Amino acid sequence: MELLHLYDFLPSGHGYKIRLLLTQLGIPFERIEINILKGETRTPEFLSKNPNGKIPVLEIEPRKYLAESNAILVYLSEGTEFLPYDRFLRAQVLQWLCFEQCSHEPFIATSRFWISILGKAEKYSEAIKQKREPGYAALNLMDKHLTSQDFFVGERYTIADIALFAYTHVADEGGFDLTQYPAIQAWIERVKIQPRYISITEA
Repeated sequence: MELLHLYDFLPSGHGYKIRLLLTQLGIPFERIEINILKGETRTPEFLSKNPNGKIPVLEIEPRKYLAESNAILVYLSEGTEFLPYDRFLRAQVLQWLCFEQCSHEPFIATSRFWISILGKAEKYSEAIKQKREPGYAALNLMDKHLTSQDFFVGERYTIADIALFAYTHVADEGGFDLTQYPAIQAWIERVKIQPRYISITEA
């Protein structure tokens, strides 16, 4: 098997999803830092790997690239315990991956980026306010779901949990208060005790 190469920006939750899954699967990889703040995703070299100009990008074999974090999660988890074989459970995992991209990430991750990565909370204050209600709506839905089960799908840890954990566990860095969500807090702790867990700051 070719050594995988992950083009990544360390603070990114999207890149973290891939690092976490690769580590938990025990798959060796080389991480290549791409600083999005310095425009390194806009260079001709990087755009040849992902014309959309975003990280993460996984080089599966020489000159064969896969982009979009949740697509990469599905690719890596095929045939493993992280993606159910059962047709309905598998569809539920995909449902949560879509939820993360459409109803969660645009509000929670973007707020974190403006506040904690760029350090420009004042500049984006009005936009951040507009992110609050839909962001909390996503957290409310998650907390309600987790009051009756330990993980998001089929009572087992899957890529649905990895996708949602990435930005949820650092939601406070985007100004979201998680103390009002006991089920989410308990789930975060369950994720952290999974085998081969790594933190978002670990390269």
